[in-house]
Amino acid sequence: MSNEQQLAGPDFTQGVATSEISDGSMLLGHVDGEAVLLAKRGTELFAIGATCTHYNGPLAEGLIVDDTVRCPWHHACFSLRTGEAIRAPALNPVSCFRVEESGSKIFVREKIERSPVQQVKPDSHVRSVVIVGGGAAGNAAAEMLRRQGFAGAITMVTADDALPYDRPNLSKDYLAGNASEDWIPLRTPEFYNEHKIEVRLGTRATSIDTVERTIVLADGSHIAFDALLLATGASPVHLDIPGADLPHVHYLRTLDDSRALIAKAKDAKRVVVIGASFIGLETAASLRARKLDVHVIGPQSRPLERVLGAELGDMVRAIHEKNGVVFHFGTTATAIDKEAVTLKTGERIAADLVVAGIGVRPDVAIAQGAGLTVDNGIVVDEYLQTSAPGIYAAGDIARWPDIHSGRPIRVEHWVVAERQGQTAAINILGGRQPFDAAPFFWSQHFDVTVSYVGHAEKWDKIEIDGDPAAHDCKVTYYQDGRKLAVATVSRDLESLRAEVELERTRV
Repeated sequence: MSNEQQLAGPDFTQGVATSEISDGSMLLGHVDGEAVLLAKRGTELFAIGATCTHYNGPLAEGLIVDDTVRCPWHHACFSLRTGEAIRAPALNPVSCFRVEESGSKIFVREKIERSPVQQVKPDSHVRSVVIVGGGAAGNAAAEMLRRQGFAGAITMVTADDALPYDRPNLSKDYLAGNASEDWIPLRTPEFYNEHKIEVRLGTRATSIDTVERTIVLADGSHIAFDALLLATGASPVHLDIPGADLPHVHYLRTLDDSRALIAKAKDAKRVVVIGASFIGLETAASLRARKLDVHVIGPQSRPLERVLGAELGDMVRAIHEKNGVVFHFGTTATAIDKEAVTLKTGERIAADLVVAGIGVRPDVAIAQGAGLTVDNGIVVDEYLQTSAPGIYAAGDIARWPDIHSGRPIRVEHWVVAERQGQTAAINILGGRQPFDAAPFFWSQHFDVTVSYVGHAEKWDKIEIDGDPAAHDCKVTYYQDGRKLAVATVSRDLESLRAEVELERTRV
């Protein structure tokens, strides 16, 4: 995360020459102490707040697409007309300002109120919506329902004990000690009360009655629904080796998990991370930032090669090793005891803290029990509706027909889950909006961030522009001549351009 942008550029209240901004361009300035973005599309001029409401990214370094601007950091998207946050991960709008042309100058005046654009008129037959899951997809759906003018009952049921929170930060800045816990909740309790979103914490849904249109809770009670969104997410795969149940063995998925690691890290000295996955490596970097000795175990020859390829895998390894992380590749853990982790090679690595990051499994049991179609996730159509009318699925559990690659896919990315929650909400209300966003995620390794758009489960060609070793590159993945995905390091604008190109590709 970053602090608010320092003021830069002209004071727009004093005016700027019309020649300073051309069609499709942006200019950063300020108004009354606030950073403001002036943009031009055709003959129209717009002025909005210049700071992304997600992690305070600089919108002036982003990309104009039609009448929107996309943030270079995590690809949030804002309307130039209304300031509305129209695509996650940003949930809050930016301010709008009045623009005035006088002679050969452009002036930006006071803030003005703009109403968000409703994409659909709520279906009058839907009076109650139940959301099972309080993560990215569930929260984004609840918010979108209200933004679209839905006035009926919204009930969110979550087994978590905390209100929806910023899950990506659990393995990044929060775990590293760079972000306070105040940054972690997505919304305050007052937000849910004000918007009349009932959140039942610590509550587990056990089954769905598709005929009576109710969900059954663990205590035996029922909640009726007209429409249902399943957003149950995924659970960590647990180790199946001797010692896996010892108290110093941890997983990282929930806020409580991250809190437990932070508490343990205060007294621990040596940590072994089992699994060189994204979550494992981000955990390794964060614990290393807390001055622990960190060892990472993985059966592969280099980290993240299956997702990013050899070149970026080598880059990630070099970054971690430069910061003191020790890798043990080509082997697995066979046992854990109070003092050490034993490897298949026979080597013992001392550890007073063990973290396992060996993957997750989608939580689809409730869908299976209801007879919904399940195949590597809950199968949904392009509108995110399951095999049962009026029941939708979004996030880690949803397997949808990807129009960019031409095949069904399921991904476990935070931004995808939020965007699917938003799309599902619109379709619950009667919209017919296909989910067509190109998947996006980012992964942080010390001070280096990898951004990835698209989805390439496999590829037969990699094209590299730049130098991964210098942390400056664009890597493009192809299969049968078709561009499937693009990963970038230190090239945020190219990542945004790749996202737009992939979105406009249809199979």
